Amino acid sequence: MSDSVIESKAIVKNYGGFTALNNVNITIKRGEIYGLVGDNGAGKSTLFKIIAGQVIPNGGEICLFGEHLPKNLEQQRKRTGVIIESPGFYPQLSVENNLEYYRIQKGVPGREIVKKLLETVNLYNSRKKKCKELSMGMKQRFGLAIALLGEPELLILDEPINGLDPSSIIEMRKLLLMLNMEKNITILLSSHILSELEQLASVYGFLNEGKLLEQISASNLRKRCSDYIEILVSDFERYAALLEKKLNHKQFQVLPDNVIRISNPKLEIEVFSRLASDNNMSISKLEKKQMSLENYYMTLKNGGASSC
Repeated sequence: MSDSVIESKAIVKNYGGFTALNNVNITIKRGEIYGLVGDNGAGKSTLFKIIAGQVIPNGGEICLFGEHLPKNLEQQRKRTGVIIESPGFYPQLSVENNLEYYRIQKGVPGREIVKKLLETVNLYNSRKKKCKELSMGMKQRFGLAIALLGEPELLILDEPINGLDPSSIIEMRKLLLMLNMEKNITILLSSHILSELEQLASVYGFLNEGKLLEQISASNLRKRCSDYIEILVSDFERYAALLEKKLNHKQFQVLPDNVIRISNPKLEIEVFSRLASDNNMSISKLEKKQMSLENYYMTLKNGGASSC
């Protein structure tokens, strides 16, 4: 059995003269929650649609559960649940009848699965409601119920918390974590709310203008994005030299405004302050911070080093 659920190998997708994806390689292993980060137009939805079989790439190869031949891929996609863009439903039909329609359409045996799934996504008490009466959060959970028909081993979710209020976001987060931890469902998802993605993902992929900038595990990202210090002194070049010579600290970068960002400081902030004062340099700024996923992505996107 292959440990990889999804592998994209040098995927290219062009729309006329526009390149939506340019040699994208990602690997998602069984049991992971893979968070794909990128701006609108970065290529996230296009990649999701290629994996789901909704769009044909111009080059490269998709492997699902270790299979890459077209006839085998179609079979493997039956092990996948997908929400790309807004989940579809018949607005005049009840939640229960809509899900029953999708169950029949997908050929999933056993009507009892409808009740079970509505309970899973916390919609059973709303089963008689017409779908047009559902809130945005309820619609997203209803879409997830559709995706869960057939007991998929992989979920592909494009912006599953888009437009949700804080309570609905928390509810969706708990639901996705439960599906991952208790049912061992591998999840590939995207979100513009990076602070929320930080609470879900075990692996990240950073996509910008159709190119994958980096793929990194959450644990390695946390190591890179540990506390850092920003200091602005009267002589930044001499201070940078002293950092290496006196403190033997080489993990720093000089930002465009001459602020020195010291990554992974092992010493107290007072040590870095004293280094300046002992060498007759004035300090205009001294702050200790922690880099968020959002800051990390922006640094990466703008061509910064991949270490914080």
